[in-house]
Amino acid sequence: MLLPNIDSATTTKMLQLCDRYPKNCYPMIGLHPCSVKKDNIEKEISHVEEMLNKNKFIAIGEIGLDLYWDKSTLDLQKIAFESQIKLAKEHNLPAVIHVRDSFHEAIEIVERLNDDNLSGVFHCFTGNLEEAERIINLENFYLGIGGVVTFKNGGINKIINQISLDNIILETDSPYLTPTPFRGKRNESKYLLNIAAKMADLYNLDIEEIAKKTTENAIDLFHL
Repeated sequence: MLLPNIDSATTTKMLQLCDRYPKNCYPMIGLHPCSVKKDNIEKEISHVEEMLNKNKFIAIGEIGLDLYWDKSTLDLQKIAFESQIKLAKEHNLPAVIHVRDSFHEAIEIVERLNDDNLSGVFHCFTGNLEEAERIINLENFYLGIGGVVTFKNGGINKIINQISLDNIILETDSPYLTPTPFRGKRNESKYLLNIAAKMADLYNLDIEEIAKKTTENAIDLFHL
């Protein structure tokens, strides 16, 4: 289980969980865009930098832009996002990117800062083919596909089989976005099987083939 961080208030509990289950849980460090505030951004970025010098993390995340909950902090979110992308490059760690109602703004930043030292995943990708192509063209980035692919009106289920499995990893985003037929319940990592089964159906492949390829991609990205 790869555990994204939210902000400085969640770091300690996350690390305690990883200490308790060191063979099962792997931590990320990052400032989530929904936690970006005018009066805390410097403190929070400093916290990320401090933690990177003290602990081993598997990725910088969850970072990105979110214009669904609060559009007024966009400029601050961009500052936090760019700062953490630079940290990802500096520490040779992949970036786990959150994009909600902000793909255009986020991809422009990633494209501008992209180089051979940057890799990552746009998690819970639900965009269109054009957006998928821009991510794939970054070369070292994957599309994170989760429970939305099982939704009847999720949209991504209509186009996903036009995207090569070479560019895809699977995720749950627990405790959110629980796949069908468990929608409305708390999401759990075990429901990854339901996502894989839906992907097998959409690609007309055996679930074992879906599992093998997407696992290889995850291992490659996160150096597991």
